Amino acid sequence: MCGIAGYISINNAISEQQLKQAATLLQHRGPDAEGFYFSDDKKVGLAHRRLSILDLSATANQPMFSVNGRYCIIFNGEIYNFNELKLQLADKGASLKTSSDTEVILELFTQFGPSCFATMNGMFALVIYDKKENVITLCRDHVGIKPLFYFNDGKTIAFASELKAIKHLVPVKLQLNKEAIPYYFHLGFIPEPLTIYANTYKFPAAHYLQINVQAGSFKSIQEQIVPFWKLQNVISSVAITDESSAKKQLSDLLFDSVKKQLVSDVPIGTFLSGGIDSSIVTAIAAKILGSNKIKTFSIAIDDGKFNESKYAKEVANYLQTDHHEFVVKEKEVIELIDKLIPAYDEPFADSSAFPTMMVSRLARQYVTVALSGDGGDELFLGYGMYQWANRLSAPYWKLVKDPLLIASKLLNNKYQRIGNMFGYSNKKNIITHIFSQEQYYFREQELEKLLINTTFNFNEISVLPIVARNLSATERQSFWDFNHYLKDDLLVKVDRASMQYSLESRVPLLDYRLVVFAYNLDEKLKIKNGSMKYLLKQVLFDHVPKEIFERPKWGFSIPLSRWLKTDLKYLLDKYTSAEVINKYGLVNFTVVDDIRKKYLNGTDYLFNRLWLIIVLHWWLEESGS
Repeated sequence: MCGIAGYISINNAISEQQLKQAATLLQHRGPDAEGFYFSDDKKVGLAHRRLSILDLSATANQPMFSVNGRYCIIFNGEIYNFNELKLQLADKGASLKTSSDTEVILELFTQFGPSCFATMNGMFALVIYDKKENVITLCRDHVGIKPLFYFNDGKTIAFASELKAIKHLVPVKLQLNKEAIPYYFHLGFIPEPLTIYANTYKFPAAHYLQINVQAGSFKSIQEQIVPFWKLQNVISSVAITDESSAKKQLSDLLFDSVKKQLVSDVPIGTFLSGGIDSSIVTAIAAKILGSNKIKTFSIAIDDGKFNESKYAKEVANYLQTDHHEFVVKEKEVIELIDKLIPAYDEPFADSSAFPTMMVSRLARQYVTVALSGDGGDELFLGYGMYQWANRLSAPYWKLVKDPLLIASKLLNNKYQRIGNMFGYSNKKNIITHIFSQEQYYFREQELEKLLINTTFNFNEISVLPIVARNLSATERQSFWDFNHYLKDDLLVKVDRASMQYSLESRVPLLDYRLVVFAYNLDEKLKIKNGSMKYLLKQVLFDHVPKEIFERPKWGFSIPLSRWLKTDLKYLLDKYTSAEVINKYGLVNFTVVDDIRKKYLNGTDYLFNRLWLIIVLHWWLEESGS
């Protein structure tokens, strides 16, 4: 795991010193080594910060050059099937000098070009410079686990693992991208390819781009970005329905994925919350390692309502792991608040970033790599919003939704929240509406009142690609989550939180083979007899007793609603004030003040709407935008 940065500049607008300074900003992603490459004409510069995981020797440092000297690579991530790929290269006579996966990528590219990306099973963001042809290739993994951003003004392209490096590299001051604001308020994150800055983009997952360095202009490069894999293309016309064979197939895939992701030359462990997803990853890791106990990590925040540590301890005790439970005071989590803006670089409203940062910081004392359970809810239908997708797909709701919305406003908080689910105006955008209201964010009608001089249209992001069979409303909601929520929120959260402390986080459930299996699995094997994630649980219960998990699902969260009235009220007071709101002119202060008053008077579910407003204006103040 590492940090990468670089540039292509037609008019030499970026200096070597600027790139070296940008790389320093990524030191947390790679504290073990740094390296640079500059072309003879200085039009190309590449930088790498290394977190040593495989082959700890200096020969595996980057930038790395291919055996024939033609190609130069900077790479962030891990290729889990690199040993199998290495055997294929050996059959073709390749002789490798390191035991790193980086060199395997280089030689694959030398042999096969961009077609090799589809064969790489892992998480990766990489840049390869062909010195002979003067072509730079950018690529990002199948799922979008590793980040890659780029800036393009037509004459200069800058790319990096984090926006802070881009901001430092580019020859102009980055301007606010107002197109991103409505998405942020509706979803809580800014979806690919947008970022909070104009002319600056998230590179799309499962795509690559080849850029001719000698081109006179880079204005049209977005049109040249090519997919090497599409989930919609691997969804079959007939779903897997046989439970017995499906369970075996799932178990085999899980074991192979975890086994591959346990390969490391540094200490490794797992995040263990006690939920289904982290428990199955931990159970399989414990089985594979046997007497060599896996290290497990959980945190206990001293608020019983938000504390799942006792469940993690039960699982750890049963599996006999080397368990580390960190008991932290609420004050310790609150002290991390000021790290949100520097770590995430753009407005990001997922408050579970804070406990994720806390457990990452503590786990780093013992390990350099941690496996997490991210992806299980999306792949195997573990969210309550999937039930809403099923309910609202029924035609009769259209007839009663407006009366139900009106009636709900006369009832308590719980029913007001439920009523908001019926407050959609455009059935085409029902998927984003369901997601938004499950997270307590702004509905489209609310945005029309909140935003000043900003138009928006969520039709494009709500459209799903055509697949080989008809998907149910629940499956469609899950498919959208995989393409957007998982990639642009959950994986972002874990990457920045863990890398803030130089900890590599791996996600075995997002092995792309498991993704393909899950989206070809019949919905009836995901939700059965009222049990969500049914088949995943059946595999888990072969390793951990079912009784441990007989409790309601509870997310990895903090008591933000209470904190905004107590310890964090200073943020509410400052960033929803007339002075700050009117300074930037993005949202209507009268609407903000009304939401604030309702929240302080007891309408607690409005806390996430206020958190969106706070984080945006906090970011604006801190970034100088």
